[in-house]
Amino acid sequence: MGGKYKVAVGLSGGVDSSVAAALLLEKGYDVVGVSMSIYDGPDITSQGASHSCYSPGEIENTESAAAICQQIGIPFRVIDLKTEFRRHVIDYVRREYLTGRTPNPCITCNRHLKFGFLPDKVRKAGICFDYFATGHYARIIKVKNRFLLKKPADISKDQTYFLYALTQEQLSRTLFPLGDYPKQQVRKLARSFGFKTAERPESQDFISGNYSTLFKTEELRPGDIVDVQGRVLGQHRGIVHYTVGQRRGLGIAYSEPLYVMAIDPAADRIVVGERERLYASGLIAENVRLNQVKNLDRPYHVTAKIRLRSKPAKATVFPYNKDEIKVIFEKKQKAVTPGQSVVLYLNDMVFGGGIINKIVSAS
Repeated sequence: MGGKYKVAVGLSGGVDSSVAAALLLEKGYDVVGVSMSIYDGPDITSQGASHSCYSPGEIENTESAAAICQQIGIPFRVIDLKTEFRRHVIDYVRREYLTGRTPNPCITCNRHLKFGFLPDKVRKAGICFDYFATGHYARIIKVKNRFLLKKPADISKDQTYFLYALTQEQLSRTLFPLGDYPKQQVRKLARSFGFKTAERPESQDFISGNYSTLFKTEELRPGDIVDVQGRVLGQHRGIVHYTVGQRRGLGIAYSEPLYVMAIDPAADRIVVGERERLYASGLIAENVRLNQVKNLDRPYHVTAKIRLRSKPAKATVFPYNKDEIKVIFEKKQKAVTPGQSVVLYLNDMVFGGGIINKIVSAS
């Protein structure tokens, strides 16, 4: 490729997206840099602010992206997505926490914002391009008529977990220039390009500060912490502060460590129990996106990740109800959390994934 193709590169102001843009330019692509403007929080100084996605530090991030574009000689455009971000990410996070689930905002942001509204609005702004690119560590290959999402060369930086929900249409128009590079080499490249981003630290979480800042005072009402028999053991500070598997911050004196087993928003209570009660045989996932196959018509042996930092677990995925799958683990897994995504792999390829809706209890 290269030559006649034009690429819009999503720039965050960090080292990865900066190097992605420079590499594409070196390969002969016609490159334009684009950034999202999403922060609509308190108008406070950004000096020393977090470089989270949603923070007043957005100003510095945008300035960094603009400086990179000027340095390598490509156009730069900022796209206003504040309304879309609030509707599809902030409101989604609020809704999930208030219903006792633990969402993953990065996955929904990638699906709807970075690979959806951003390229769409770039085109509406009059900028025509053939491909959209980011600094994610992942690879895309085409097998027959399907575009498959593959783990990167640097497994320690694998970001396919965040990208499983991309559609075939989105994957067909996407480039991941860093997929074949280890992170250390990316930083070396940034130094060779003379980028100030070369020594910039890794990005933080999606929001600056605690998630509780997204909620109104009346939505943070306290309630009971109970054991599995319903006996009151203490008081919680509001269900949005808790997630399945959590141990710290319960404030309960007990003969052995207790963990959050479940969150009951209807009764406004947190259910806790001993460690062994955290293990589950499987799960039901909804809002399923399949990558390697068009339809799930039979069971497949896969490996499953139930959260970003979890180790892949051997499992079998089965067809279930419409837009749902059942995943049964070979060995029971700890703290399967409703609202998080389960991502399935066949070797180094993403098979598919979905949002965990129900837990299949250990027998």
